[in-house]
Amino acid sequence: MTNSAIPFFSSQAMHAAIRPEALAAMARVYDSNWYVLGEEVAQFEQEYSQFSGVAHTVGVGNGLEALTLALRALGIGPGDEVLVPSNTYIATWLAVTHAGATPVPVEPDPATSNLDPAGLAASLSPRTRAILPVHLYGQPCRMTEVMEFAARHGLAVVEDNAQAQGATWAGQLTGSFGAVNATSFYPTKNLGALGDAGALTTHDAALAGQLRRLRSYGAIQKNYHELPGYNSRLDELQAAALRVKLRQLPAWTAQRRQLAAWYSSHLADLPDLQLPAVAAGAAPVWHLYVVHTARRDALRQHLAAQGIETLVHYPVPPHLQPAYAAMRLPPGALPVAEKLAATCLSLPLWPGMTESMVARVAEAVRNFCGR
Repeated sequence: MTNSAIPFFSSQAMHAAIRPEALAAMARVYDSNWYVLGEEVAQFEQEYSQFSGVAHTVGVGNGLEALTLALRALGIGPGDEVLVPSNTYIATWLAVTHAGATPVPVEPDPATSNLDPAGLAASLSPRTRAILPVHLYGQPCRMTEVMEFAARHGLAVVEDNAQAQGATWAGQLTGSFGAVNATSFYPTKNLGALGDAGALTTHDAALAGQLRRLRSYGAIQKNYHELPGYNSRLDELQAAALRVKLRQLPAWTAQRRQLAAWYSSHLADLPDLQLPAVAAGAAPVWHLYVVHTARRDALRQHLAAQGIETLVHYPVPPHLQPAYAAMRLPPGALPVAEKLAATCLSLPLWPGMTESMVARVAEAVRNFCGR
């Protein structure tokens, strides 16, 4: 095995394989002289709808704005509460805040790190309007339970599918359960653009129309503004690149699944290391391969010394960030999320990695654990 550095993420292999096609797509946009909400966006929206098993896709500027517009389109705002995972990237909470509503955290299942549906009832109040489950790390949430709870209590569901394009729960694609769902195409996502980009998916034509207004100054017809909207439009160049990448996504997902299987095999039976758990009924797409250990920081330093880059997703839960100090949730208030944040470590995983690379990472981990 080579001793060269193993980066946490690299798009080099993916981009090298599609370089001629991607450059041709970008040249097509350049030559069209139409750069905002043109044919590339329209075609990508159709193709992503087909991929996602939904009727409508609305391309927007990024994942945070996608979540915010989803809540706005549902009429959620000041005085409302939205149930959110306590263990997630802060964008999930920020979207609720930007919509004017209040995020109410629900603790995760320690095995999967995803929102635990069993905790929803304790967080419910007369002000609750929606649930915002996040398919964290590419692991699908237990959507059957989430949807049943939402139906019993008259709540909307907005999925955060930013890390899980192509994942399924009980055979149904994530991003197709909720009333409206949001995703990100940040460059490191499983389907990554060449900059910021995002989208919303829905089965509801009326909601899709509302989202199209919201993303473009509140207007469908230029200069006639029906509501106070935003400027959040998927760029033509990004749409063209995403169309090329979308055709490769099934093959890249297959590689991610194989890499995760190799990791799980090579890292089995280490007593101090918790491997990712997959809930029955879930088919993840392995945006991240996250392990947990009480010696996380020491393990990370050990791997770095071996030329192996890792990341921590995410070291500080949203309720302990200065942005949410006003919520007055002190350390210890959400112990499951806090423990996961203190013990999680994301290992390298990206299409183009080889089994020998995985074996080298695993060998370094096993050496640290004394096995």
